[in-house]
Formats: sequence, structure tokens, C-alpha cells
Amino acid sequence: MTALAVDATVRPRPARAWRAVLRLHQPALFLWGVFVTLVSAVLLWAYGPGGNAAGAAWRRKCTVDLCDWEDYSVDRYHFAFRFSEAAIDFMPILVAAWAGAMLIGRELENGTAELAWTQSVGPVRWLATKLAVPAALLTAGTTLLVGLHRLVFDTQQVPKGWNWSDNGTFEANGPVAIAFPLLALALGALSGLIAGRALPGLIGGILANATATTLIGLAGPHLVPWKISVGDLKQGYEAPSGAIYGGEGAVTSTGAHIPDPCVGGGKACPAAHDVVGFYSEYHPSSQFWPLQLTETALILTVTALAVAAAFTLLRRRTA
Repeated sequence: MTALAVDATVRPRPARAWRAVLRLHQPALFLWGVFVTLVSAVLLWAYGPGGNAAGAAWRRKCTVDLCDWEDYSVDRYHFAFRFSEAAIDFMPILVAAWAGAMLIGRELENGTAELAWTQSVGPVRWLATKLAVPAALLTAGTTLLVGLHRLVFDTQQVPKGWNWSDNGTFEANGPVAIAFPLLALALGALSGLIAGRALPGLIGGILANATATTLIGLAGPHLVPWKISVGDLKQGYEAPSGAIYGGEGAVTSTGAHIPDPCVGGGKACPAAHDVVGFYSEYHPSSQFWPLQLTETALILTVTALAVAAAFTLLRRRTA
């Protein structure tokens, strides 16, 4: 009986890496599907029957300052919108925790990452797949939620309570909400690579994401030039309602903008400090898209830097 010769240089055909990622993280994929389905259902309810009932109740029994109804339709409608908004805004924290602890940290801690590198998948391809697969799923799911949130916001059934510039509403109404989970994924993965263990990766991912989102949120309004309104001494500070407000202060006779020296001062204070009026900086609703796009660009830039740092660190460790 003749034995078949086997070429030792031929490596077995590797399984598709993205399939391996999906199999390994089936619980997380299931939870993500449940999350998207639940929030989508709440938003669709608010857009359809919930919004219709709230609008009818408002028209029957509500004034601008007071509502008197028994079925709490308006309350449920507002709760559905705010719940969905909070879920969308809170999602990056969960993504960062999962990426740092489970996606990267646990595999490095258990040695499964090194095992994959010595078989069919190299370190660079391993990390690229680890990031690309969840990034695609996150982008698809979050885009759906942002679209539904925007739909409910644009067709709101009660004339009170939601403003485009509110914290949470602004983020959940545009591409900023789609970019933040990608940033959380990148920072969580980087944290997991640095720590090499699940628990430190989880903590580091959450802290890094919280720090980055806070700093970006503070910088965001300053990425687009402020509109400035100026009022005289009689008018005082003037800016449209519902705007994002920036700095304010006093205007001198030379047109210079200075900190208001007359807070709590008497009638003689403006003349004593050469103050002839007051200014306010603000972003009106017409600047929603410039603000969204510039902040999204900043988020994606930081995301790209975090991804580059992760690949650099991995190459050095596996060189």
C-alpha cells in the first residue's frame, strides 16, 4: 500500500477571520441586535401610535404651561424619546468596555491571540479583523438609530420640550452619534493591547473614552465661528432662544470685547469703564450641520490616531 506524499510547505487554508470573530463574540452580537431592535421599536412607537396619541392629548387638554390628562400619553411620548436618546449617547461607554475587556484584553490574557498568530492569521490581520467587523456592525446599527431618532425629532407631536441644542439631542441627531462608538472601539482596543488583560483593559477603555468624549464635547462648539449679537446698554445681552451659547461680555466705545466689569454694579458703572453695550456669542440652528460635520471630523481623526497607535504597539510586541 502506497502512502500519499504531503507537501509540508503547504499550509491549510485559513478560515475566514471575520467568521471566527462572529463565532467568538456571538453573545455580544446577540446583545447588540437586541439593543438595536429595542431602541428602534421604541422610536418607531414614538413616531407612530405613541406620537399620535400624545399629539391628540396635547391638542385636547394642554396649554403651553399646563397639561391635564389621564392617560399620560405626552409623558410616555417624552419618555420614549429621552430613553432612546440616552441609549444612543450611552452606547460608546459599553462599546469601549467590551472592546477593551473582551475583544482584545481577554484574548491576550488567555493566549488565544498568540495561538491565532502562530496558525493562520498574522497579528496585523488579526487586529484589523477585530476592529473592522464590529466597526461595520456598529456603523450599520447606529446609523439606523440616528435616522429614527431624527425622524421622531423632526415630526415631534407636541410643541414643547425638545431643542436641537440640548445635550444628548444634538449628538443623537447626526453623524456625531455614529462616530463616537467607533472612537470607543478604537480606544478600548488600544487600552486592551496596552493592558494585555481583561479587567485593566475594561477600566482603561472606559476612562479613555470618557476623557476623549468630554474633551471633544468641550472643543466642538469652538470648531465653527461663533455668531455674535450686540445689544446696547438698554437692551443688554441678546441672543436667540434655543441656541448654543458661548462667551459674553461688555463692548467698549472702541468696539473692544472685554469681560463684563459691571456685574452687580450700579448705573454709573458702564460710564466708568467705557462700556457702551454687551455682546453674546452663539450658534443658531442654521449651524447644526457645520457643527455636526466638524465635530465628526475631529472624532474620526482621534479614532484614526488611536487605531494607528494600536497597530504600532502590536507590531512592536510581535516583531
